[in-house]
Amino acid sequence: MEEVFQSFYANGALLIMWGALLFHLILPIPRSSHPITLWRKLAENLANKVNNNHSYSQSLTSGSLALGLMLLPCLILLIAVEPFVWQVPLYELVLLIIALDWRNSEALTKQLVTSMLREDKAQCRQLLRPYLNRDTDSLSIIGIGKASSEAVIMGYSRNVIGVLFWYALAGGIGALMYRLATELARVWSPSRRQYLPFGKPAVQLVAALDIIPLRLFAILLAVGKNVSNVLSGVQQQAKSWPLPGPAWVLCTIGHKLQLSLCGPAIYQGIRAERAKIGGRIAPSAIHLSQIHTLLVWRVFVWIAIQSLLLGMIYQGL
Repeated sequence: MEEVFQSFYANGALLIMWGALLFHLILPIPRSSHPITLWRKLAENLANKVNNNHSYSQSLTSGSLALGLMLLPCLILLIAVEPFVWQVPLYELVLLIIALDWRNSEALTKQLVTSMLREDKAQCRQLLRPYLNRDTDSLSIIGIGKASSEAVIMGYSRNVIGVLFWYALAGGIGALMYRLATELARVWSPSRRQYLPFGKPAVQLVAALDIIPLRLFAILLAVGKNVSNVLSGVQQQAKSWPLPGPAWVLCTIGHKLQLSLCGPAIYQGIRAERAKIGGRIAPSAIHLSQIHTLLVWRVFVWIAIQSLLLGMIYQGL
């Protein structure tokens, strides 16, 4: 048995990645019982206790301390447990399975496309509510198309590409820590008044972690038709979006498919002015399907490239 695991780990990182992807696609963890759901609840409870919001500087300090309090013990625990596990590859496999979230984005896309084709706005709003911080109750059919596009794009970009990138650099622990950080940034998003500026440290951390993987993914998305126009659009519009990693991905897809993405959104009843990105076509059900197809095929290309690189590294080439 020991020889089997040694042989398995000869190409460890590559085979663990394939195994995690296969396991996740065949037997995904239900969203309701996923450890990430518990993580979000812990984050909300901690924020309710320490985010008193008496002053800007105090709230910012509280946010920094809360971020450290959530992430550092988790990182220390994950590192401390590793030497005591029966097989490190299995440990890495489990961590990567927890970090990945491909199937939820896929299921959300299918449900949204079906509801949009039926023009069932109530169902679309209900589907989007768990994935967005903005108000969904007043979304028009155009707003639903834009919000759906953003949710699907960022779902694949962070929960698949970002996770795989940080797995390649820092193993299963790195992948899971990245995913946990992105969830904190979403739960404590400063777009909601009670988390301004409490959530800024979490958002800034994730923005830094996103820059390389999301920009590389944006370049991969741009390859093919209209690449020069896409890159020109990214250069012109990316600076208008506050987060540099997501900006590149959203701009790339917007210009690639000539879709109008982002724009104003309502948070807790207050209209927030956000830059419009991409082309002029309002996303509809068919466009959401096109976005999903583009994302999935580019994810496969990313996996192939990452597999090749990991294989070369572990073969000593």
